Amino acid sequence: MGPLAGTKIVEIAGIGPGPFCGMMLSDMGAEIIRVTRPGTRPDLAERNDVLNRGRRSIAIDLKRPEGAQIVLRFCEKADAIFEGFRPGVTEKLGIGPDQCMACNPRLVYGRMTGWGQTGPMRMAAGHDINYISLSGALHAIGRKGERPLPPLNLVGDFGGGGMLLAFGIVCAMFEAQRSGKGQVVDAAMVDGSAVLMAMFFGRRPFDEMFSGERGTNLLDSGAHFYEVYETKDCKYISIGSIEPQFYSELIRKAGIDPTHYAAQFDRSKWSKYKEELATVFKSKTRDEWCALMEGSDICFAPVLSMDEAPGHPHNMARSTFITVDGVTQPAPAPRFSRTVPEVRHGSRTPGHDTVSILADFGFNGDEIEALQKDDVVEPG
Repeated sequence: MGPLAGTKIVEIAGIGPGPFCGMMLSDMGAEIIRVTRPGTRPDLAERNDVLNRGRRSIAIDLKRPEGAQIVLRFCEKADAIFEGFRPGVTEKLGIGPDQCMACNPRLVYGRMTGWGQTGPMRMAAGHDINYISLSGALHAIGRKGERPLPPLNLVGDFGGGGMLLAFGIVCAMFEAQRSGKGQVVDAAMVDGSAVLMAMFFGRRPFDEMFSGERGTNLLDSGAHFYEVYETKDCKYISIGSIEPQFYSELIRKAGIDPTHYAAQFDRSKWSKYKEELATVFKSKTRDEWCALMEGSDICFAPVLSMDEAPGHPHNMARSTFITVDGVTQPAPAPRFSRTVPEVRHGSRTPGHDTVSILADFGFNGDEIEALQKDDVVEPG
């Protein structure tokens, strides 16, 4: 069982960063009760959504006062609850922070939004791409002379969103053990993506390796020794030879003139060096470069597709990927020496566990039957 075993958390189902937060907490052992809407019949992709793995599901009509009362009863026994609506929505439903924390003064209430609970844009619609635009993160990503390149929705939704909320919830639960008091966690993707940019904000004014335009700096594809190169078979490899000793190893194993490439940090030579190295790496296949460089101190790796990554020997040795209900997916991370995280099961259809969850939280048979009859809850 993971390190959060024994904790109970209520998840008001949403999209993107909310489910990712729930997955992270569930993987670590927390018992997550996922509250979904009645009448939801997901397609095949949604039924196998990795982000929803490991949690039991109950379908509740939260627009009904009786539905809100169910959630409040859950809160009496829960350590935390989290939601991902726009500010004010859960208050209108009767399950806002004040209502829920009145049932349990130790309750942690997590809120996941793009813009945050305050500020002039707090009520505006948005997605990952918008939040990372406002934080400065998107502007920094891309090649020289090209438009900014959205890094999937990794920076806003997941790294700066769901993971930030999971971290905040765990921090607040830890503090509640000492104080006996819960609190609200305001996790905003614009804040989280800004935090992820901390190093770059800090170094940009003082370090010339980080102060140029997009695509000309140390880590953004400006440097010839921190770059992705195409191989003879139209695949790709990555080089990250920043430190001088690693750079020397790159020069040696690539078979190129060390005197010509001696000026590693002379930015005026980077473009020419990159053109020359592109020709060098195009001379062999990806597998040939792997045989020559993989496992060395060059800081090298093949660029693997999602189909290829699970089969790489290193990932297989560490069980970095697992298969749950026939779906290959990342294993829980990080790892612990004693309290080992696990995935209990795959994604459950909405309402799959409605009756068992109600019973576990003290609802008797007559109450459950009445709630079903009145369509307040719906079994899957």
